[in-house]
Amino acid sequence: MRPRAWCGVLAAVALSATACGSGGGGEAKKSDDAAAGARSGFPVSVTDCMGTKTTFESAPKRIVTSNAASLELLMWLGAGDKVAGTGFPPGKGAMPGQYADRAAKVPVLGRTAIPKEKLLGSGADLYIDAFSSMKNMGKMGDAPTAKEFETAGIKHVFLKSTACAAMSKTPRTDLSGVEADIEELGKVTGTSARAAELVQEMRKKTGAVRDALKDVPEDKRPSYFFFDYDASTKQPMAVCNRQVANAVIGMAGGRNVFDGCDGDFKPVGWEDVVAKNPDWIQLGVRNRGSEEANAKAFDEAAEFLKNFPATKDLTAVKEGRFLRIGSERTTIGGVRSADTVREIAHTLHPDRVK
Repeated sequence: MRPRAWCGVLAAVALSATACGSGGGGEAKKSDDAAAGARSGFPVSVTDCMGTKTTFESAPKRIVTSNAASLELLMWLGAGDKVAGTGFPPGKGAMPGQYADRAAKVPVLGRTAIPKEKLLGSGADLYIDAFSSMKNMGKMGDAPTAKEFETAGIKHVFLKSTACAAMSKTPRTDLSGVEADIEELGKVTGTSARAAELVQEMRKKTGAVRDALKDVPEDKRPSYFFFDYDASTKQPMAVCNRQVANAVIGMAGGRNVFDGCDGDFKPVGWEDVVAKNPDWIQLGVRNRGSEEANAKAFDEAAEFLKNFPATKDLTAVKEGRFLRIGSERTTIGGVRSADTVREIAHTLHPDRVK
């Protein structure tokens, strides 16, 4: 794990915000609290997908995350010790190695969506939501109302890069939404310095790719199909232009063959894939927990395409132009999205991106 000396500084500032004013009158305490809050960057306000504002007077102490994506971001920010529970826990091998042990100790409040009663009774003061509603998860539960969150003392914020994706008015062509999530969570948790560092590192990686591909004309960039093998083989699921994968593919110098569909995901027919005849196909396999299991799943996905009547004659399939990059790293926005951009770019343009 990388050293994070700044964590101690921020922690000390946060403590000073809660420990000041132990004596004296109420007005003096309010003054001291306000001064401590200003030093630590509080109060801060964030908005949800519809623009509703939530204000934090201090950093939260107990955080519940809706899924592994928001959990991972908190780990990167150095706020993982504040996580009191999660839904959709990360599978074995899905979390970056340096955070795997700590993430495995986070209480699992729901294998999928956290049940409403368990979430409201979790004792959390912040819930980070990667979904705009429970409807996005196949109606696996009822989302608490704003009033219920308030009564439970839980502030409710969203990862806009995922929760608000389907509401976006324009296609996603960069990682600005993911970077904004990192910066926003940094403000909320009092880890803005670390957030800025993470965003700077991401921009350095994607900027290098952009510069390497700047003189490659759009019509010379290979077409690209993300094959979500685990979603369905009977009816493929297209990655549309509001999904973060659309940005990842485009930034890597590819052309998402379904960038014309609005929204995040959309079922299509195999005849639609065949008509696109993509130059490259990513075998979108979800993490199986080990390199051996992942390799087997990638092989199975490739064999399906090689043997399925509708796809066996596609040029990409006959020539074995497959990318073996996991689904989560491509379709879930996070710090590692920049690494995925670079990995795809190296495959599509090996002479330019080393």
